[in-house]
Amino acid sequence: MALPQNDATAEELLSGLPHRLHHVFQSWAESSPDQPALIGGGKVWTYGQLPGIVDGAAAELRRHGVRPGDRVMVVSENSLALAALVLAASAIDAWSVVVNPRLSERELDQIRDHCGARLLYYTVEVSELAANHARRHEAHEVEIGPLGTLAVSPLNESTEPEPVEADGARQVAALLYTSGTTGNPKGVMLTHRNILFNANISRSLRKPTPQDVIYGVLPMSHIVGFSIILAGTLIGGSAVHIVPKYDPAAFVNAVREDGISLLFGVPTTYQRLLEYRATRGLNALPRGRLRGLYVAGAPLDPTLKAMIEQEFGQPLLNAYGITECAPGISGVRAEAPRADCSVGTILPGIEVRLMGRDGVPVANGEVGELHARGPNVMRGYYRAPEATAAAIDRDGWFNTGDLARFEGEALFIVGRTKELIIRSGFNVYPAEVEAVLSAHPAVVQSAVVSRAVHANEEVVAYVQLLPGNATTVEELMAHASRHLTAYKRPSEIIVLDALPVSSTGKILKHRLATTAAAAAGKPQPASLTA
Repeated sequence: MALPQNDATAEELLSGLPHRLHHVFQSWAESSPDQPALIGGGKVWTYGQLPGIVDGAAAELRRHGVRPGDRVMVVSENSLALAALVLAASAIDAWSVVVNPRLSERELDQIRDHCGARLLYYTVEVSELAANHARRHEAHEVEIGPLGTLAVSPLNESTEPEPVEADGARQVAALLYTSGTTGNPKGVMLTHRNILFNANISRSLRKPTPQDVIYGVLPMSHIVGFSIILAGTLIGGSAVHIVPKYDPAAFVNAVREDGISLLFGVPTTYQRLLEYRATRGLNALPRGRLRGLYVAGAPLDPTLKAMIEQEFGQPLLNAYGITECAPGISGVRAEAPRADCSVGTILPGIEVRLMGRDGVPVANGEVGELHARGPNVMRGYYRAPEATAAAIDRDGWFNTGDLARFEGEALFIVGRTKELIIRSGFNVYPAEVEAVLSAHPAVVQSAVVSRAVHANEEVVAYVQLLPGNATTVEELMAHASRHLTAYKRPSEIIVLDALPVSSTGKILKHRLATTAAAAAGKPQPASLTA
C-alpha cells in the first residue's frame, strides 16, 4: 500500500533501535542530562538521573528474588515509581505485567495467577486502591530510594522463569492483559522490538522536541500509555508529565501552569473537557502551548471532533491501533489533517489487507476484516497457543477482528466483527448509529449493541445525556428516524446515568450487550454502573 512521501521507511525505523526497552533513554542521558524526562508527584527526574534510578531499582528487583524471565506484576496508577519499575524489569530481562488497581479482586487475582507472577509491587503512596490490594495479599512495605515507599508481595517460589532471548524481536518486554469484546483477559506478549518500533514511529510522525511536555494520563497498564506515551516520549527526548488519573480541571491547570504541549486521549478524554467547560461556565478552555491533540482507542464522533477543533484551534488527529500490534496501525498525519473521522493512512513498515468472510480479499472501497503484518505484531498470547494460532496465520498476518474500508489511502474503521448486527439480512454497523445519536445536542455519548430476537437481530442503543437534560426517549427515536433508514434504527433506546467504561475511558460494550440480552422484554433500569 502506498505511503505518504515524507514517511520514514521500515528499514529506517528498525535501524538503530535500542536493544532493550531500558536503553530507550541512554542517548539523551549522554547528550542532554539536564533535560526533564519524567515529571510527577512534585518530582522531576532528568535524563541524566534516569540511568542511576533504573539501575538502583533493578538491583532491588534482584535483591527481592526476581530472576531473568520472571514476570513482575506492578499494581499501580501512573507514577514515577511505575515507570522506573517497568524500565528496571527490562534491565534484568524480566517481563513487566502492569495492572490497574481499579480492577476488581477477582480480575486482578486472575491475571496474577495466569501469568505466574514471581513478585508483585504496589505503589501504595500513589493509590489507595493499590494499598487495598497490597493488604489483601499480605504485602510488606519497603523503601526503594527515589521510588519511595512500595509494598512487595511474598515471593512466589513455585513459578518458573521463561527462557531469555538475546534477540529483542523475541524477548518479551511486557505482558499486557486485554479483555477485547468478550471480557475474558488474554495476556499479550509484546517484545522489545514491538514496543520500540512503535515508539520510533511515534517519534518519526510527531517530531517531538526537548521542549515538548506530554500529558501522560492514559494508563501505562494499557498499550498507548505504555508504548506511545512512556517509550515514545523517552525515545524522542521529551518529558512525560505523569498523571495518576484523569481530571479535566487538573489538565486545564497543567496547560496553564506546566507547559503541556501534547495530549493523547480517548474520545471520553475530550468529551469530559467540553463538559467541564460547560458546567464551569467558561468562555473558552486555555490553549497554552498545546500543539498536538491525538485521539484513539474508540470510535470518534464527528460532532465531538468538530467541537474540540473549534475549541483549541487545531486538528484532532485520529489514529487506530490494537494492543496486539503494540499498538499502532494507522494515523492521521499532522501535515495532512482530515475533516472526517478517518483513522488516517497506514503507518510505515506495516502491511494491511481487508478480507471477506470467505477468506478472499475484498474489492476496493468495500468493507472487510482488517489484517496486519509487520514488526509491530505481538509474539502471541501467553500460555494460549490455540488462541495465538487463531489470531496469527503462518504467514504472520494478525486478524484484528475489526471491520474497515478504504477511501483511497485513508482507512475507516467500521466496527468490530463480533459487533456487526445483521438485521433482516442487512448489515448494521454500530459506529454509524452511534454517530447519529451522539450528534444530538443532548447526548454525551452512546453505545449500540445487538440483541437476538426471533431468529433475527435488533439494534439496541444506550445513551448518556448531559447532566440535567430532560430529552425523552421519544425525541431521540425521532432524531434517529430522521437520519437512519428503517433497518438501522434502534428498536430500543435506553438512557443511563453513565455508560460503563474501562480505566482508559473505553465503553464496555460486552456489559451492555449482556444487559440487553438479559433484559429482553423486561423493563429497563434507569441507570447502569460500571
